[in-house]
Amino acid sequence: MTQFLTTAAGRRIAYHQTPGAGPGVVFLGGYRSDMTGTKAVHLQNWAESHGRGFLRFDYSGHGQSSGRFEEGGIGDWFADALAALEALTEGPQVLVGSSMGGWISLLVARAVPGRVAGLVGIAAAPDFTADLMWDSYSDAQKAMLTGQGWLAEPSEYSDQPNIITKTFLDDGAKHLVLRAPLNLPFPVRLLQGTADVDVPPSVALRLMDHASCPDLRLTLVKGADHRFSTPDCLDLMTATIEEVLRHA
Repeated sequence: MTQFLTTAAGRRIAYHQTPGAGPGVVFLGGYRSDMTGTKAVHLQNWAESHGRGFLRFDYSGHGQSSGRFEEGGIGDWFADALAALEALTEGPQVLVGSSMGGWISLLVARAVPGRVAGLVGIAAAPDFTADLMWDSYSDAQKAMLTGQGWLAEPSEYSDQPNIITKTFLDDGAKHLVLRAPLNLPFPVRLLQGTADVDVPPSVALRLMDHASCPDLRLTLVKGADHRFSTPDCLDLMTATIEEVLRHA
């Protein structure tokens, strides 16, 4: 059953929570995704069968939560995640971040490291607004963003174009994690497909090289794409979470 949390910022965040043993697992979804996605639902089923506490939620402007997607940004969604973690869970949690959720997980871990027992990134996309968007745009696209304030891009995941605003990119620039020291004092596992064209393996390698972490491992899966949702990938995801829980 969907429940709702009203944050200090007045946003109404939709969530599903499974009671169970700790450390619990918190799933943080990707850009424009919601908590009904394949990985989120698979993890809920896994948590229920293992008696493990589990939380999945929609950022504001996503899924069943309040707000318009176009008015949100990395800072808002980080605040949503932090509010959900603090209000709905107790003690250290294992954060599982998919794509943009990997970036949000790192922001949460940097802000409240004592609440994080471990972190699993699935095609994690830290700093993507700068490295995968702005830096890849042509001079004409950058001029359009600076001039009219937005840019329309075709989306592989929707019939509707993806509208990128300069405000969104500027907000992302305020929350970068690969430009300053990043200390992760807990087990970290990164899962990455070699056929991911949205977030290439070079991003995972850069994160691995940049972070200070006593126990960080990267697993590359040949042929896996950005969705990372085949049965084998889903099994690897849960096996990886179980490994982190053993070391947490």
